Amino acid sequence: MTRRRGLLPEGVADPAALATALTGVGYLPDTGTATAAYLALALPRPLFLEGEAGVGKTSLAVALAALLGTPLLRLQCYEGIDASQALYDWDFPRQLLHLRAAEAAGAAGGVDQLEHEVYDRRFLLARPLLAALESSPSVLLVDEVDRADDEFEAFLLEVLSDFTVTVPELGTIRAEVPPVVVVTSNRTREVHDALKRRCLYHWVEHPEFEREVAVVRARVPEASAELARQVATAVAALRGEDLLKPPGVAESIDWTQALLALGAERLDADAATATLGAVLKYREDQDRARKTIGALLDSALAGG
Repeated sequence: MTRRRGLLPEGVADPAALATALTGVGYLPDTGTATAAYLALALPRPLFLEGEAGVGKTSLAVALAALLGTPLLRLQCYEGIDASQALYDWDFPRQLLHLRAAEAAGAAGGVDQLEHEVYDRRFLLARPLLAALESSPSVLLVDEVDRADDEFEAFLLEVLSDFTVTVPELGTIRAEVPPVVVVTSNRTREVHDALKRRCLYHWVEHPEFEREVAVVRARVPEASAELARQVATAVAALRGEDLLKPPGVAESIDWTQALLALGAERLDADAATATLGAVLKYREDQDRARKTIGALLDSALAGG
């Protein structure tokens, strides 16, 4: 039986090989994430990544685009986003300039011909969804879909079902090679089952300690192994506190960079207090941490 290649790059025959390849472009996946990404490429199917903010969901899409050598088209979702903002729009100022120039030149063909000309492909502004269909292959990142509303979810499901869109003035546009699709959600609300069923699903956890240290050192190579381990240990301890927004690996990276920017070679209470804004993004969390950071660090680092 011949194994399906799907959209897999050459030399990637299993999830372990994909994990190695992703590590080569700066993304260190765990076994579950590497397996989910491998299946999304091999089948191929859209990949739905859910998890807390800062655990590396968006970074996986960036890494896949780098690995595959394809454009990354990012659709950032937000409340009120609609099809025109995600798919396409007409460049009205350029259409108007064309009409005026044609009229001034005495263009033949009358109104019907001018109307046909202004709805030419050159006046169509491709938003991320259409750009992903026209860029074959590509990686399409639909980021934070949980911020959009139900109507947009239904529209997105329709596009992902057959990777075609219809522009009334131009006809149907179909992807020659379907894009690699990564949909992310921070689970601020539940996304409908219909969209999840269209995708492969993976919950992205905070990384294990050693992997978090490796991620920090990969992203901040100037950091010492000791500092990276201290930051990862402290972040793990903060995640055990009753915080409004526990820090993710993105905050571990930011915290390490902030400490280095201040010339800190190790993490102590003074350095931690001075740089809390890099790791905790709510005032209530910072106020809570300031009261306990000394004891928390002593306990965490002593245990580490």
